[in-house]
Amino acid sequence: MTEPRLEVRPTDGDTTAVALFCHGGTVASVEPPRERALSLVRMRAVEQFVSTAGAGRGLTTYLLRYRVAGWNGMAADAFADVRWGLDRIRAEHGHVPIVLVGHSMGGRAALRAGGEPRVSAVCALAPWTPPGEPVGHLRGATVTILHGRGDRWVPAALSAEFAQRAQAAGAHVARFTVAGGHSMIRRAQLWHRFARDVVLAGAGLAPARAAIARALSRADAESLALAL
Repeated sequence: MTEPRLEVRPTDGDTTAVALFCHGGTVASVEPPRERALSLVRMRAVEQFVSTAGAGRGLTTYLLRYRVAGWNGMAADAFADVRWGLDRIRAEHGHVPIVLVGHSMGGRAALRAGGEPRVSAVCALAPWTPPGEPVGHLRGATVTILHGRGDRWVPAALSAEFAQRAQAAGAHVARFTVAGGHSMIRRAQLWHRFARDVVLAGAGLAPARAAIARALSRADAESLALAL
């Protein structure tokens, strides 16, 4: 089994915040992720977009490269790799805020790590959140979700149910939906801008987008079913 690794896009000066990007995968596989896998290609594009917006403000971004492509049941390999990445980032950058951005399986891993030290916010894009996915650790955490209404791989109903339980457990949750499917290709720039806005606000580098700020300040069903 290969080791996880981090690809970095450094800030232009001193690092004042970090964003860790976690791409998608599959239910079960012990093979390394394919370099040309769409989930990796798309997340790299999101990371580059956010880095371009934040590098001049002190944001360093990392793309996590998993050991294996699968979640693999109780092993939760992607979650283990996210925790490994967080350990490295904290060792390198100290007490700066860290925003987690994850798509699909990476969204599940990012949400699992939402209560880890120094994590200031989680941006979950079309997250794979099966029934029973834990939420108690997210009490007090800031979680923002975007999901395609036409997603056939990971139905949007899954993140809706997860968001309701996380909000009930005490997390600050905003959930939005958009026309399109799982790969974030349709209206790609909307997905990119959403991630950028969540990262910069969660890192304390820019004011929050008004619609996201309003949703996060509420604790009701309407804040979990907003259309973009």
